[in-house]
This record gives sequence, C-alpha cells and structure tokens, in this order.
Amino acid sequence: MPNVGKSVLFNRLTGAYVTVSNYPGTTVDISCGKAYIMGENFEIIDTPGLYTLMPITEEERVTRHLLLKEASFLVVHVVDGKNLRRMLPLALQLREAELPLMLVVNMMDEARALGIAINKLKLEEILGVPVVLTAAAQNKGMGELRGRIHAYRRI
Repeated sequence: MPNVGKSVLFNRLTGAYVTVSNYPGTTVDISCGKAYIMGENFEIIDTPGLYTLMPITEEERVTRHLLLKEASFLVVHVVDGKNLRRMLPLALQLREAELPLMLVVNMMDEARALGIAINKLKLEEILGVPVVLTAAAQNKGMGELRGRIHAYRRI
C-alpha cells in the first residue's frame, strides 16, 4: 500500500536510507538492502505500493511481477493502522495468491492516538498469517518484527 511507512521500515531494518516522504507514490524504484537479523543476513526489498494485484501503473506492474514471478522468502505487507479496514483487501489477495505473507500494521502510534485498538491475535486468526504492530518512525515494534522475520525462516 502506498504511504504506509514501507520505506521507513526498510530504513530501520537495513540501516540504509531511502527517501521518505508523506505522499503516495514516493517509492518509484525498487530498493534493495541487507538486514542482519539474529546472526543471519536477509535481503530486504522496498517496492512501490499497491492497492490491488490488478496493476494500473508501471510501478504497480513491476511490484506485481516481483511478488508473483520471483521466488519470495517472505512478503512483509505493510499497512496503515489508521486505515486497516480499507487496506485488508490487498492482504486477502496476497493470501489467496498463496504468497508467504506477514502483515505489519504500521503507524500504530497514530492509530492509538485516534482511539483505534487492533486485536493482533484475532487478526492473525482471521487472516492465518503472522501480524506485527509497529510504529516504525519511532522504532516501536521493530524488535518483534526482526524476531518474526527470523523465526519465519525456521518454519
């Protein structure tokens, strides 16, 4: 999804810097970086955001191709905690495509400030995928995210 903090998350995981802006369409290229998590190296890829697996723009086509045609260890799908209901259809499409999926509900600091509470365990049960709640801009939830990424490799 566009404008949900994917690039901030990428920066936190890799220590690299990708231009981060607060408007849709910021990531127009694919950025690759390495994350060293619990003694192992992981390749992290930051792509342009999608609203659906039915692409309209070239950026969406590139992202869809990467998701569906390249072998992925794990798709970390980042959504905005303030707009979770609007963002779940793509999560369901990714699940239906049988991609290895983890859902990261980002911007939880902003969601909580608006009085939004998300039941992580219920969401995991409904979607059948691991869920991590983060506020990447404040580095909150990043330890759990790293641990869940590392643990996923073990499954």
